[in-house]
Amino acid sequence: MNHEFYFPYNVKAALKNDPPGEWMPALPEGCIRLSSGYPASELVPSNGIKAAVSTLLEEEQDLPLHYLGSPKMPRLKQQIQNRLAERGMKVQEEELLITAGACQAIDLIARALLDEKVVVAVEAPTYMEALEIFRNYTNQIISIPVDEQGLRVDEFASVLAERKRLGLVLPRILYTIPTFQNPTGTTMNEQRRMRLLELSREFDFLILEDDAYGELTFDVSPLSLKALDREGRVIHVGSLSKITAPGMRIGWIAAERPFITAFAWFKKDLDHSFAQSAMAVFLESIDLEERLKKLKGVYQRKCTLLIQSLEKFFPTSVTWYVPKGGYFVWVRVPGVDTSALLPLALSAKVSYVPGKYFFSNQDEGIEYLRLSYSFESEEQIEKGVQILGNLISNHLKNHLS
Repeated sequence: MNHEFYFPYNVKAALKNDPPGEWMPALPEGCIRLSSGYPASELVPSNGIKAAVSTLLEEEQDLPLHYLGSPKMPRLKQQIQNRLAERGMKVQEEELLITAGACQAIDLIARALLDEKVVVAVEAPTYMEALEIFRNYTNQIISIPVDEQGLRVDEFASVLAERKRLGLVLPRILYTIPTFQNPTGTTMNEQRRMRLLELSREFDFLILEDDAYGELTFDVSPLSLKALDREGRVIHVGSLSKITAPGMRIGWIAAERPFITAFAWFKKDLDHSFAQSAMAVFLESIDLEERLKKLKGVYQRKCTLLIQSLEKFFPTSVTWYVPKGGYFVWVRVPGVDTSALLPLALSAKVSYVPGKYFFSNQDEGIEYLRLSYSFESEEQIEKGVQILGNLISNHLKNHLS
């Protein structure tokens, strides 16, 4: 049987890309996981969620386990609306869609708004799973560089003007992670945010704002693009994964009603009703502000330690951005192919993510790597950075001699 015969053209095109997650290597037992963008194990509220599940089932018996789910499901939507309002985003009920995490949200947006003719602009570097999703729907992807202040909005403006002058198709969507970006940890300043919104009006494109890390600030979080938006051009994606438990798969899309209607059309009734109900009960049982305060304190200490360890153990030629929140530090190692170095690091039981996987043009990321401080203990972070620093130093000496 010719299996390919049954796949439509767009699926055949998508299947030519690298398989999702292929970049992730098998990690040896006992590996120090500086690659893992996960919450620290001790910060995942397993006991709290266990209690919430118990309360839910005691009160409602089988109801949460049916297709329609618990009557508590709408509470989660209200809780997220309230949280968004506290952050300056006034979102009506019909302007909010609960999703199975941020990745489903991005996929729904791509499915509803993209085809092979649509141009998408992304940051360079950017979240690799978003790149994988976009490639399932279009190969028309253009990249705009990031610096220590986030997206180079000035360069994006130049690209837009040049494409318009040449009669090229303009981007219909810009995907950006403006706050504590993955992988760089950088944050777009307010001046750039306002200029980006101006460009969206001038060149008539939508902004897909991925705000997965937006509440994990070490100081004061900037206003989101959605909070600054006055024309409904920002489609805001958020998640509880980084502040509660990623396995619960709770995310959302906040956007103008016609967009939400379209996204919901493709989502259908594919809710994780049990997870949503349990999360609603859990959020009612905690002081979220206190939880965020704890998370911020832990991650700030770990980030500070990682930066200090880089200064102590890495060669002076290596540079990095110092984040003000989130999970990640973005490191440039001049003269080193970080993908080629990774097997040596894994042999020494330390992992990281090579930078090339965060770029549409992978050659741009050869000398970069992403380190995460969220998952490992402070002791393991320091030990892992020391091992990496020694490997990089030896690698550079061997190639210069």
